[in-house]
Amino acid sequence: MNPSALSPSVDWKPLLRFTWWCAVAMLALIPVQVVIYLVSPPPESVAGFFELFRENWLLGLLSLDLLYLFNNTLIIFIYLSLSIMLWPTAPKRSLVALVLGIIGITLYYTTNPSFEFWSLSTHYFAAPEASKFIYLAAGEGLFAGYTGTAFNVYYLLNAFVLLLYAWALLENPKYKKSLGYFGLASAILMSIPSSAGVLGLIFSLLSLIPWIGFVGLLLKPLRSAD
Repeated sequence: MNPSALSPSVDWKPLLRFTWWCAVAMLALIPVQVVIYLVSPPPESVAGFFELFRENWLLGLLSLDLLYLFNNTLIIFIYLSLSIMLWPTAPKRSLVALVLGIIGITLYYTTNPSFEFWSLSTHYFAAPEASKFIYLAAGEGLFAGYTGTAFNVYYLLNAFVLLLYAWALLENPKYKKSLGYFGLASAILMSIPSSAGVLGLIFSLLSLIPWIGFVGLLLKPLRSAD
């Protein structure tokens, strides 16, 4: 494909090749996140998180998806590059997917309470016993927002975004059909947010399998952009 088709005056090759590195970083981060979750499952209560932060602040941050903040930054570049690659054949879908994807990721940034929990934990253990309930209540509020409305909107928006990209890829003869099918499978599995109890957790973990395949197959067209 010709990245310059989006704008004859812009050379998109450096961006696409930078995105290649972003994709590689994402493929490296995903197993790290899964291992952390399996080896040290996050606490189920606010008090449990406060205790975790006191014992190991880094593990506390990681248990509240610190790495996911980096992941989502990488995804912005993946979405941008996909829109550039698909613009010649699907400009409307590419633009809608990019805008909705960035809106969704921005929403996620507002929901992650990792550093707020770290701060509350410090104040909680420094406070007199009679005042500790204040910090527990504040933590409960943060915890509710962590998987609340904004998170669910982010999750479902990104499922729809991936569906749009998969649709455009399947219609574009320049790319392997398997790339579109992996994206489609991941989008379908993301139709149930990870916040939806055990079922959501299962679907979330299963969606990682086609997502890894999608990102892995994307490496070649990103690297070979001419």
